[in-house]
This record gives sequence, structure tokens and C-alpha cells, in this order.
Amino acid sequence: MKKNILFVLFLTVIGIAGAIVSYKTPEELQEVTVSGRKIMVNSVPYIIKGICYHPVPKGSDQRDFGNLTQDLNLMKEAGINTIRVYAPIDDIEVLNAFDDAGIKVIIGFGYNQDGNFDILSGSFIEYVNKYKSHKAILLWELGNEYNYHPEWFEGDLKNWYTAMNNAAELIHRTDPNHPVATAHGELPDDLALSSCPNIDVWGMNVYRWDNPNEIFAQWEKISSKPMYLSEAGGDSYMTISKNGYNKGVNEKAQAGANSKILESIFNHMDVGSGVTLFSFTDGWWKAGNNDSQDIGGWAPNSTGVPYDGTPNEEFWGIVDIDRNKKETFEIVKQKYNE
Repeated sequence: MKKNILFVLFLTVIGIAGAIVSYKTPEELQEVTVSGRKIMVNSVPYIIKGICYHPVPKGSDQRDFGNLTQDLNLMKEAGINTIRVYAPIDDIEVLNAFDDAGIKVIIGFGYNQDGNFDILSGSFIEYVNKYKSHKAILLWELGNEYNYHPEWFEGDLKNWYTAMNNAAELIHRTDPNHPVATAHGELPDDLALSSCPNIDVWGMNVYRWDNPNEIFAQWEKISSKPMYLSEAGGDSYMTISKNGYNKGVNEKAQAGANSKILESIFNHMDVGSGVTLFSFTDGWWKAGNNDSQDIGGWAPNSTGVPYDGTPNEEFWGIVDIDRNKKETFEIVKQKYNE
């Protein structure tokens, strides 16, 4: 994208800022800040014991919160205190339900979502203004591993980083009470870090088999900012037999991988701030017929998915699509409640 277009977009979003009235009163606001490597809520360090949440019913490809009450009960049982969503939740009752359950929300904004609270149109700032005083909000998050897709930005990731950095600056001006994050694919390089000084918290989607230990040491060397794993985990289908796990549906493989991944994460709280494990429920919409659970799917930089190196995209839930607990649910419950 040309620099002058970015500048026009930036002026546009500035003009939108302040136009929307917040739902909650200032007295109810919880202040979220960063202090060194820590995310702080009302001056207390906050550990993200989270899950990525994008509930899509059978036969559909659209997010739906019709099962929210049951989902919240399961999340509370598992010790989940944070969800990460890939698109804004424009429903005050849904946000209130998360707040009532004691669960905070990381709100993700996409770059080009046809003007629906996205960065390209500048409409994301309307959402920030509308909900910036809601107690459920933990972080605003810009993009999801867009560094894997330079083709979306005229082949130049600098265009994305410029847009993201400008968006983060505008959020800071509009809402001083919540940090701005991004969900980067793996460890950010020098270009990403130098181009985006306005990013307060770096989320990273990391799939390094069942051992993400090295990411924390690598981050510690290049940045003093907070970080968390915005995606991590394993799926419950083995494309091949490997590591003692048989080919086919294999909940033990998923549970074994997630146990080791979570142990690693919580052993590195001096650098990291937790994780939003991928994901809460299986997604039948991702790899084939929306009415059935299909093998397959594709994700960038995914050869590190345990234990077959293949992201079977419809088998990632800690519960299945009918909300039956998988074996990994008990692992998450144990680790998050310790």
C-alpha cells in the first residue's frame, strides 16, 4: 500500500475517534497496563490462562454464541481466565457474560474485513471507543500472523507493520487503559520489532512440537516487553503413527503434547505472560464439508505441530463440537488450576 494511502487512512480513523459513547462508567473500569515484562490488571500481575475461542456450529462457517452458557461453565471448570477472539464481539450481553464469569477477552482486529471494525477502513476505532470501558477487555490485538502473508500487502510486510503501528498509536490516544498487542507468526524479526514500537505486548503463534522452551530465551535476548503465546498446542488426529501414538483420532497424543507445552510455558513466567491455547472447540468448517468432521486443512509454518507435523484443522478443540470433553480438557484443567 502506498504511504499516502496509509496517511489518509490514519487521518480518517483519527476523525472517527471519540464519536462513540462507551457502555460502562469510569468507576467500573479496570486498568490494564504493562510493567517490565508483566501485564498488570489494577497493578497486579496477570497470568493468561487462556483459550482461543471461535465457536462455529455444525453446518455453518459463521461464529455463533448460542452455546455460550455451556461454554462458560466448561471454561470456568477448566480454570480458563482469558479468551482470545479473532474478530470483535459486538454484543454487550456476550461481553457481560464473560465479565460475570470472571473471564477476560483479547479482542482481535483484522486488516481487511470489508469495513467491519477493520484496520483498513479505520472502523476498528469505533469498536475501541464503544467498549473501551468494559471490564471484560484485557488487550486490543492487531492481526493474526500476517507476517506469513506479504501478498496481502503488495508483497511488502513493511506496509502491514506501518499500518499496525499507526493503528496502535491511535488506540493509545483513544484508550490509555488497555495495552495493544499483535499475534505474530513465530518470533518477530528486526523489521517487525523496529517498525512497531507502539505494540505493547507481543503475542506469538508458536508450534515447536511439544517444547516451546527456546522461544522464551530468544525473546529475552531481543526485547524487554511482555510476550505470551497467542497460539500453541496440538490436535487430536494423527495423520501417521509416530512417537508411540497411532494413526487416526488420537486424544492421547493431543493430551500428551498439551501437557508438555503448558508445563514449559508456566516454567517460564519470568519472561512470558501465559498462553491462549488453540482452541476451545473443534471447527468443522475449516477443512471440508461443514456438516462433517474432515481430515486435512492447511496452516502456514505448521510442520512443528505435534506429533505428526500436520495441522488437522478440524481436531483442535479441548472439547468436541458437541462439547464433550477430550482427554486434553483434564490436562488443561490441571495445569490452569495449579
